[in-house]
This record gives sequence, structure tokens and C-alpha cells, in this order.
Amino acid sequence: MKLDPISLRVFVAVMEEATIAAAAAREHIAPSAASRRLSELEDALGTPLFARSNKGVAPTAAAQALLHRARGVLHELDDIALQMRDWGSGTRGQVRITANISAITQFLPAQLQSFLAAHPRVDVRLQEQVSTAIARSVAENAADVGILNDGRYGERLRLLPWREDELVLLVPAGHALARQRSVRFADALAHDVVGVHPGSAINKLLVRAAAEAGLPLSLRMQVTSYDALCLMVAAGLGVGVLPRGSAALYRGPLALRTVALAEPWARRRLVLCVREDQALSPAAQRLVDHLRSPA
Repeated sequence: MKLDPISLRVFVAVMEEATIAAAAAREHIAPSAASRRLSELEDALGTPLFARSNKGVAPTAAAQALLHRARGVLHELDDIALQMRDWGSGTRGQVRITANISAITQFLPAQLQSFLAAHPRVDVRLQEQVSTAIARSVAENAADVGILNDGRYGERLRLLPWREDELVLLVPAGHALARQRSVRFADALAHDVVGVHPGSAINKLLVRAAAEAGLPLSLRMQVTSYDALCLMVAAGLGVGVLPRGSAALYRGPLALRTVALAEPWARRRLVLCVREDQALSPAAQRLVDHLRSPA
């Protein structure tokens, strides 16, 4: 059985308006077309819906039973159309975003809060990864949008400028370097270092900087989060390197100090990445536009 939603809509109009002429005017069709729609609906259902006479039409018991179901079906169809328009416009949808810990701790919370406040029907799924894993996730369609350190990640990705951050040296309040306004990384290498996990961009920077300085990098321990790094540094187990904005979250409560690093690599660029060969969904494009808007 194939039920035409237009015929159902005409049927509901006739039930609510009480005459075919009034229903036809409401649905912007000719009365003869409305009458034909009703006859086709009765044929499809195999039962009369109206008793016809020279005084007009009177609904049968079957019509009364159908009215509630027809309204429900039409409401569902209208809701489907509305939701699909929302998906098409980007006001409804799901966006998978993966970002490194620097972006998550410094910039993303406020931006995601304002985006979701403006787009409450968009479901944003956020996952933390290191930059190389972020690039791979986006390239392999495991994520829609990535936020990572600027670099070379292959031709399948398009990188979009986003934010800048600054790496600083984190030391306990009473440390020998705490009173310095800035230091070279070589000065920090005289002390034990609390590092982050081996695959992270910061860890690679420190290993390369130590090699270029011709000095050993004494990684006393490696942790997987900035809060763990700050706790280890506060306990006097070494010095650490992390973004200034991230250090600010822990510096006061843990009696820590930040010292500027007089190194060109201490200034970094964070970028957004998307797939080069595939257009973003409307919802993902809205998120990218929001993230790239002036802070």
C-alpha cells in the first residue's frame, strides 16, 4: 500500500474544515482535485471515509479512526523535513574534532562553549591526541577537524592558521632559575627535566634542542598530562616546559614560576586541519568558521 502524504493532508483538512471546498482552499488546490484525492485515498485503504450527499460529506467511523494517525504521520514527515533542513544548513549535526593538549587547555573550552551556546543541536565530539595522530585521524576520516602544531603532515590535509602560543620554563617558586626574566634552554639542561610523553611535539622539541646544544637531556620522568607535569615540578622533581597559557592554570595554587625561554622555537603556531579532497559537512564548516573568527 502506498499512501500519498498530500492526500493525507487533504483528508485532515477536510476533517478540520468540514467541507471539501474549504479544505481545497486551505491546501491551495481545486475542489475537484481534493475530491479526487479523497477517492484515491479511500481506494488505497479499501474503506469509505466519507458519506457523500447533496448536503456535502460526512466522515465515517473509519475517518475518525484515521484522523489521529494521519495527523501523527504528517507531523513526523514535517519533523523529518525540518531536521533535514537543519542538517543541510549546519544548525544540526555531529562534528568529530581531535586536538592536542595545548589547544584544549588554552583555547578550546571558551570557543566550544560559545559555539554550542549558539548551536545547541550540533553534537561536538572532542578527543585529545598528539599532533601526528591528529593528522592521521583527519586524513583517514576518523575525525572531521584537527587542531595541531604547524608542520608538514602530507598532501591529503589542508592547514588553516589558527592561534599562536609560547612555551615557557616551569620551575618551583624557590628554584635557582625562578628569578630570571628569561633563560636559554641550555641553562635549564643543567637540571633534571620532567617531560611529557615521547610522541608529543614538546618532547621532540626538547630532544632536538638538547642535541643542537650538545648537552644531555636528563628526563627524570615523563608524564602524559600538563597537570601531572605541574605536580611533579611543584614537588621539586625537575623543571618542565609547557605553553604559557596552560601553565597559568596551575601556577598560583602550586607555587610555581614561569620563565620565558629565549629560543626561537618557543613561539609556536597552532593550525586547524581538514581533509584536502573532501568538503566539510555544514555543521563542521560552521565550527571551523567559529574557531577561526576573531577571539
